Amino acid sequence: MLVSIRKMQLPIHIILIAFLLMIFVPVLEMVNISFKSDTQFDHNPWGVEAPFQTENYVAVWPMISGYLLNTVIYAVSIALGTVFLACISAFVFARFDFPGRDFLYLMVISLLMVPPAVTLIPQFVLVRNLGLLGTRWAMILPMVAGGQVFGIFLLKAFFEGLPEELFEAARVDGADSIRCFFYIGLPLSKPIIGTLVVINILGTWNNIIWPRVVLSDDGLFPLTVGLMQFRQLFYTVWGPLMAGYVIASIPLIVLFALASRLFVQGLTSGALKV
Repeated sequence: MLVSIRKMQLPIHIILIAFLLMIFVPVLEMVNISFKSDTQFDHNPWGVEAPFQTENYVAVWPMISGYLLNTVIYAVSIALGTVFLACISAFVFARFDFPGRDFLYLMVISLLMVPPAVTLIPQFVLVRNLGLLGTRWAMILPMVAGGQVFGIFLLKAFFEGLPEELFEAARVDGADSIRCFFYIGLPLSKPIIGTLVVINILGTWNNIIWPRVVLSDDGLFPLTVGLMQFRQLFYTVWGPLMAGYVIASIPLIVLFALASRLFVQGLTSGALKV
């Protein structure tokens, strides 16, 4: 019986291994190319070539450090703004009863069905009319506003699952709604808040379309746009380009390593259930 079960699981294991290879082989190849010179890449683009060109990292760091700083500023600002505002809205939807609450929530959630590409032009027109084009606010404000829908969707379900007895006990002791939010709602929501922070940072870090639309100053470009400077019209400097991608990946790896516990807790705590 045990042998038959293992035989049935063998195709599943093969499929999982194939998916893992599809994920990790490009990453390993990116690291491999980052240690090659142009001559080594032209001679053998996929194999390992010695000696390793560590100067690619030394050469690329001064070029991308400013872009990396811009990306950190955008990612942190957008994540904090999105999570804080979404927490307030979700708490109101989950813990307060007012006329039209369900209808308003459905109107907000219905925006999840709108593809981001559809809102690209209206967002650009709005940012232009507000005079924000070419500024950091053109990156931060629209993305904070756009992240509210998914954040409210996640957080409302989590806030509704918190025991009402905790809030009733706090009200008996004289706590108002603001104290209930800051001293009960937020501390108990750390897993889902951590999950939402990681999701927002990943989305901002990998965003390339919106920065290309609203930014024109090289000093304001994030990493995704800045790394495109290595791709020229007829030639691409592959070694430094891949070194830049490796450097750009390190902060995300560190972030997920530090926040992985909260991220997993948020995903497994029922926050994705409605």
